[in-house]
Amino acid sequence: MPIILFDIDGTLVRTGGAGKAAMEQALTSAFGVAELRDDVTYSGRTDGAIGRDLLVVHGIEPTLANQHKLRDAYLANLPGHLRERGGEVCPGIPALLAHLAAQPGAVLGLLTGNVRVGAQHKLAHFGLWDYFVCGGFGDDRYERDDVARAALAHTVAHLGRDVAPADVWVIGDTPHDVTCARAIGAKAVAVATGWHPLDELAGCAPDLLFSDLSDHTKLLAAWA
Repeated sequence: MPIILFDIDGTLVRTGGAGKAAMEQALTSAFGVAELRDDVTYSGRTDGAIGRDLLVVHGIEPTLANQHKLRDAYLANLPGHLRERGGEVCPGIPALLAHLAAQPGAVLGLLTGNVRVGAQHKLAHFGLWDYFVCGGFGDDRYERDDVARAALAHTVAHLGRDVAPADVWVIGDTPHDVTCARAIGAKAVAVATGWHPLDELAGCAPDLLFSDLSDHTKLLAAWA
């Protein structure tokens, strides 16, 4: 079995906008922003890049201190928004994770733009956090490719051995997930359970493409 690195939002779970709501509340609670602008892109990006851009468009100096202040307020707000909005696990994910966790040699990790604590909040809310043993996160990283490099490095450290990039698969719902997989020489699985439709994801030329993972027979066959 290969090493499999999962994106979170739109791939493993859909939080009903809890992350965005928590970030916007953080702008108000930490910086007193009264009128929120909606011109920052969230999909496929790191929390660090999103937070930096939110500060800039709201006229706040994006110093590291301010970025960390926004992050801390966001993390304080996130659990409440997860409870309020409910959300759902994406189709097929519980069965897929349970199957993979039972396979000798399978390594399940994360490759996400979420900061690590935010990732834990989200996945623990849905009972999925304990499946994952390694990964890369968006803490103080602005580019998705850098998160992919961190995920690969952490996987190597966790296993205590070198890893052939061709043995790594990245599963995600955005074009950024495909491009960051390519940045580390990994294979890419694109799944249209987020904001990006099948035809857009197909244009990124992933190795495998699915509308969702409710039937993961083909995916498992590729890993056999």
